[in-house]
Amino acid sequence: MKTFILAGGGGERLWPLSRNNFPKQFLKLNGSMSLLQQTVDRLLGAVSPEDTIVITNKNYQFHVSSALNSLPGLNGSVSGARTILEPLSRNTAPAIALGVKYCKEKLKCTEDEIIFLSPSDHIIKPPEEFAERVRHAEEIAQKGYIVTFGIKPDKPETGYGYLKFSDQSSGNCAKKFFKVERFAEKPDRDTAKQYIHEGNYYWNSGMFAFSIRTIMRELQRYAPEITEMCHLSYEEMLLQFQHMPNISIDYAVMEKSDKVVALPFDLYWNDVGSWDSLFDILDKDANGNVLQGDVMAIDTKDSFLLGKKRLITTVGLENCLVVETDDAILIAKKGEAQKVKDIVKKLNENSRPEAVEHVTTYRPWGNYTVLENGPRYKIKRIVVNPNEKLSLQMHYHRSEHWVVVKGSAKVTTGDKESFIHENESAYIPKSTMHRLENPGKIPLEIIEVQNGEYLGEDDIVRCDDVYGRAQGA
Repeated sequence: MKTFILAGGGGERLWPLSRNNFPKQFLKLNGSMSLLQQTVDRLLGAVSPEDTIVITNKNYQFHVSSALNSLPGLNGSVSGARTILEPLSRNTAPAIALGVKYCKEKLKCTEDEIIFLSPSDHIIKPPEEFAERVRHAEEIAQKGYIVTFGIKPDKPETGYGYLKFSDQSSGNCAKKFFKVERFAEKPDRDTAKQYIHEGNYYWNSGMFAFSIRTIMRELQRYAPEITEMCHLSYEEMLLQFQHMPNISIDYAVMEKSDKVVALPFDLYWNDVGSWDSLFDILDKDANGNVLQGDVMAIDTKDSFLLGKKRLITTVGLENCLVVETDDAILIAKKGEAQKVKDIVKKLNENSRPEAVEHVTTYRPWGNYTVLENGPRYKIKRIVVNPNEKLSLQMHYHRSEHWVVVKGSAKVTTGDKESFIHENESAYIPKSTMHRLENPGKIPLEIIEVQNGEYLGEDDIVRCDDVYGRAQGA
C-alpha cells in the first residue's frame, strides 16, 4: 500500500496564523510537531517511509523537505519518503491522478496497488489504533471499493461535508462497513441539525482508500478529461498540469460513484479547519480559556487568546477569539470562525500582503523577518541555518549592509572571501556578486540594512544556487 498525503492547501480559515506562503499544515499548533509531521508519523504505523508520498505545491517544496528531514524519532529524517510537486494548484482530483501516474511510471506499481489518501492537517488519536483502521480500509479496498471514514457528529457542524450511510451493511460486526447513499456539502445550521436528528449522517473525513484500478475506472467514467491527461508521461503530465480541471475528488468521483463505502470512525478526529476546532483540542484554564503568549485575562471566560509579541489584556470577555501576529490582529466571536475565510477573500481582493505572507518568510536556508520598511530602505533580521548558504547573487537597485548579531558568517563579495563575527559588518555595493554562508554549527543571525530606489525581492540575479531556484530570496 502507498499513502498519498495532500499538503498543498492554503489553510485560510486559520488566518492570520496560517497564510498562503506558510499554511497550517506546517504550523506546530498542538505540540512539538507540525500537522504534516504528525500525519506522516501517524501513517508510518501502517506503511514504510518508502511508500509515503507527499503531494504538494512546488512553492512548498522546502517546507515539506524541512518537515520530513526534522521529523523526530526517525533518526532525524524520513529518508525514503517521496515528494510530488504540483506546478500549480488544481485541487484533489488532478493531484490524485498525478500521484497515480507517478506510482505506475516511477514506482512500477500494478493496478492492484492500494492507495490510502489523507489530508496533511488533521489530528487523530491514538495513532496506534488509527493504523489498524487504515489496514482495515486496505482490506476492503482490495475488493474494488472506494473506502472512506465517516465521523459520528457530536454537534451540528457547518464547516464539514456529510456522508449519508445506507441502512444496509457488509462485513462482520467488528469490521462492518456501509454503502454511502450520498455526499452532502457543508450545510447551514438548520440542515446540520436535521442531519444529527436523522442519525445516519456522518462527517466526511476526507480520507479514502482505493486501488489504482478502481480509482482510474471511476475517473474515466465521471471525469474523462482528467484521465485523458494520464496517457501522457509523468513529465509531460507535469508540463500540461495547468490544463487539468480545478475539481475536488468529491465532486469528480465520490458524489457520483456507486463504489463508495464507509467505515464508522470511532477515534478522536479533528480537521483543525477553524479557530473553533483548534480551541476544542487545546488545554483550558479554570475559566475555560485557552491562553498562549503574553496574556492577562480578567473576568474572561471560554475565550481563545493567542499572542506572539505584544501583551494582550482582556476584561469581561466571553466566548471570544483574539489572535495577534506581527502584522495583524483577529478579533471574533467564537462560533463565527468559519467566516475568517471571508476576511482573507477581502484581503486578496485588495492585494493586501497580509493575506499571503508573514512578516517572517521561510527559505530553504533559514528565514528572514522584515523589521522596518520605509522610503528607500528596508531592515531585516536574517537567520541562516548551520552549513547553509544563500545563492550567489547580485542586485541592480540596492546596496546591503550586514551586521552579525550571532554566529560567524562567510561572505563572498566579488572575487573576495572573508569571515565576519559578532559585532562585525560587511558592505555589499550595488551590482556586486555576493553570497552569505553559515559555516558554523549554530544559526547565524545578522541584521541587514538595504538601501536603494527599489527593494523588491525580485531584484535578484542568481549566478549559482544549491536549491535550484530561479528567483526569490
